[in-house]
Amino acid sequence: MGTRTTARPIPVEFTGSGGVRLVGDRWETDDRPTGSTRGTVLFLHGGGQTRHSWDRTAARLAEHGWCTVTLDARGHGDSEWAAEYSAEIFAADLEAVLAELGGRVVVVGASLGGRTGIVVAGESARSLAGLVLVDITHRIDRTGQRRVRDFLGAAPNGFASLDDASAAIDAFRGTPPRPRRSDGLRKNLRLRGDGRWYWHWDPAFVSYADNRGNSDERRLADLATRITVPTLIVHGTRSEIVSRQAVDEMLTLVPNSEAVEVDAGHMIAGDDNEAFALHLEDFLDRALPPC
Repeated sequence: MGTRTTARPIPVEFTGSGGVRLVGDRWETDDRPTGSTRGTVLFLHGGGQTRHSWDRTAARLAEHGWCTVTLDARGHGDSEWAAEYSAEIFAADLEAVLAELGGRVVVVGASLGGRTGIVVAGESARSLAGLVLVDITHRIDRTGQRRVRDFLGAAPNGFASLDDASAAIDAFRGTPPRPRRSDGLRKNLRLRGDGRWYWHWDPAFVSYADNRGNSDERRLADLATRITVPTLIVHGTRSEIVSRQAVDEMLTLVPNSEAVEVDAGHMIAGDDNEAFALHLEDFLDRALPPC
C-alpha cells in the first residue's frame, strides 16, 4: 500500500468588489501542488462562519485529486470588514474571485454562500461549471432565519472561555453537549485584549439578515429558473431553515438539478461530513469529468 498524501492549506488572497481583501486557502498535496486538470471546487461558508467550516471536506477532495479553495466572505474570518453587506455585494465578490481563478469552477455554497451562488449562476451562468447548494434554496423558513439571526447577535460582549462558546453552540443546535477541539473553536473566535472570546466576523453583518431584500423569494426564484449548470441541492432532513417542499420547488425551478438528503440539521458538513462528502464527490465526478 502506498503512503497516504495529506492535504495542507496554502493561504491565498483575492480582491473583491470595491477592492475589499478576501482571504482563502488553496488545498494542496505534495504530489499535486497545482491541483486537478478537472477544474476547481470553490467553497463558500454560511453567515457567521469562516472558511474553516469546510476544512475537512476541502482536504479530503484535495487528497482525491481535486483543486479546492475555501474562502472567507467579506466581514468574516481573515477577510476585510466592509461598509456594506448585501446580496449584490457578495455576488460581486464571487464574480471577482471566479475571474481570478479562471477555468472551470464548481461553487459549493452553504446558506449565505449558496444564496450568493444562486445569484451569480442565475445572472451569469457561464461563470460556473456547477453549483452545489448546501441546505439553501430560493425560500427559507423565516422563523428559523430569525433564530439564526438572534444567535449571531446574542454575544456582543463575547465569551469568557471557549467552553462557554461551545455551550452556546450546543444550546443553539439543541443537541447534547459534545467535545470540541479547542483549535477548531479558535479558528472561529478571536481572543481580544479584554480577555474574552469574540466571533470572528463583523458584528455589522447582523444587519444583513434583517434586510428582507437579501433573501427575496421571488427574485431568487426568478434567478433559479435561469440557472443552466448542473446543480445539486443537499438538504438536511432536520433543517429548520429549508423544508422538503422548498427543495421540491427548487428542483422544478432549476432545469438541470437534483437533490440528496442527509440526516443532519442546517449545518450539514458539521453534522455528517462523511455523508456530505460522498454525495459531493459523486456529483463532482459527473459535473467535472477529466479533460
